[in-house]
Amino acid sequence: MIVESAVTDVQSQAPSSQRFSRHRGPVTCVAAIPNTRLAVSSGYDGAVGLFNLETGVVDLLGYHGHLVNRITVNREGTHAASTSSDYDIYLWDLKTRGVERVLRGHSDDVEDFAFVDRRTGVSVSRDQRIMIWDLGTGAITRVIEEHEKDVLSVVAAGDCFFTSGDDMTLRQWDVNTGRMMRKWGPFEHETDTCAIDTLLQRAVLGCDDGVIRIFSTRTGELVKEIPAHSSGIKKVCTSPANGDILSAAYDQRIRIWDAQTLEPKIELARAATTWERSLNWSPDGASILAGTFDGTVLVWDAATGRLSQQVGDQKSAPGNACFNEASATPAGDMAVVSDDGYIRLAKLTAGASAWRGQFEPSSGRVLMNAVTLDSETRRVFTGTHDHRLMIFDWKADALVNERVLALGEGPINSIRVTHNPGFDGDAFVACYSGAVVHVTRAGAIKNKIRHHEGAVKALRIHPTQPLGVSCSADGLLLSWSLDGELLQRFPGHTAIVDDVDIDPTGKMIASAGRDFVLKVHSIAGGELLHAIRLGRRSPKSVCFLDEKTVVVGDYWGALIRIDLEHEKVSRIQIARNGISSLSRSGDALVATSYDGSIYLLRASDLEVINTLVGMTQRLQVNGSGH
Repeated sequence: MIVESAVTDVQSQAPSSQRFSRHRGPVTCVAAIPNTRLAVSSGYDGAVGLFNLETGVVDLLGYHGHLVNRITVNREGTHAASTSSDYDIYLWDLKTRGVERVLRGHSDDVEDFAFVDRRTGVSVSRDQRIMIWDLGTGAITRVIEEHEKDVLSVVAAGDCFFTSGDDMTLRQWDVNTGRMMRKWGPFEHETDTCAIDTLLQRAVLGCDDGVIRIFSTRTGELVKEIPAHSSGIKKVCTSPANGDILSAAYDQRIRIWDAQTLEPKIELARAATTWERSLNWSPDGASILAGTFDGTVLVWDAATGRLSQQVGDQKSAPGNACFNEASATPAGDMAVVSDDGYIRLAKLTAGASAWRGQFEPSSGRVLMNAVTLDSETRRVFTGTHDHRLMIFDWKADALVNERVLALGEGPINSIRVTHNPGFDGDAFVACYSGAVVHVTRAGAIKNKIRHHEGAVKALRIHPTQPLGVSCSADGLLLSWSLDGELLQRFPGHTAIVDDVDIDPTGKMIASAGRDFVLKVHSIAGGELLHAIRLGRRSPKSVCFLDEKTVVVGDYWGALIRIDLEHEKVSRIQIARNGISSLSRSGDALVATSYDGSIYLLRASDLEVINTLVGMTQRLQVNGSGH
């Protein structure tokens, strides 16, 4: 059964259009303020919020220029630090509730921050650097450049701090000298998250193979490996009260491990909208807090695992229409998926813009990243954060006959359908595990193609030949036969490859990633035809307009048009948040954005000729925001 609901602008349902009552995007982190019933939050809407867990009142502290990845509170509860993809760190005075200082120096997304003491902080970034800060002056006192890839996590304890990231290592550093005291790894999988148990003098590492690895900070020896999860671990943290370890992963489980025995202790009640990376203990260890894709804050009782609170506006329609992908026909019919777990049908042409229906899967709302509307078989395919492929029949303005296939390969990032002979109507699904799953037209898993070593971010199917191309977080760019045979390894990128597309003639592929380069290759021979620098703002989406023109959408809401014949690059700003996907619709281009809008663009000059709005993400509030 599919539940249909009305399609409205979420923001218009708020008690006041000027009142910040929840984040208008996923909440990336929640941190409690010691000795209070308050918590600060960060979100993909660029906002820093203040949640009163006693009264339920939610306030806006301000905005970054881009999404906020993490927020941290010092042990005294006087200051918070928010790290953002605008490359800045805001230091907040929690008494005045304003920005005391902006810390600038990173050249890519700032992923995490740790307070060492009242005067010193440490930040890590996708620019692969660690920076140590004088919080009193805002000066950078030391830059450390020994990590080999993006640095994602940092924790501090006494005169030491620990970092981990995409180079698959855990490292221990001396705060005063910047000297690396110890390195664990490289391991065989990425290491997104680390924590410190100061009571038992242990370092805790969460790995993408689902294993928690625990090391002695005195001797460096491995204490234990815990096969904790069946998918990548996105967060580990330790209880300030007793050192118990919390782990959260893409298998949708949040587990607590006894610090003394390292055995399972309790599992938190599941909430489908929880963002795994957002979890934190309260300062007294009695509660666990997390953010949701709905923009709200959850609180669990740490002793029982019972979900005790959800704070934030729940009176208006749930969820946030932060659009992740749209799939459109030449006539402008489209299916759209978003962070709120709804599937929307719409019509968007130069002369018409209308929502046609909003549908909730029978199992409830779960974040969806991927969608394909196949007009030939009149089916809609969507991929969920909890590893499921959903298939619907498209009947006029309705989705019917829901089928669900549990792939068990992590969150689904991309889906494409082929009509090549011998594979007509089959779907290929890009998964976080590194697999491309081949699903038959009848809805059965036929093959799991495992050529990637990291999360498969996107794939495309050749229009006439029985081959596909895919890109991944490991920097690989590959082609493979629809039977699963590896055909070509293209000279790849030096960082995550976010998207790939095949030109309409089927001769070339274009790809872009976190190394800020557009690459164009010949499909047949694999030759690199173009490598074009895109500037220092991370690209997210790629689409060929024709064999001579590529358009790239970046995480800042801009479109970059590349004339391949002359290697000329031009940029136009269309959105207030990232361009999550680009696709063709007849002679036009469709761009979806995390800002809650879908833009129809004229191909010749990328002028916006029509727009569909799902929500207004940022409030226009005088005096709040930066």
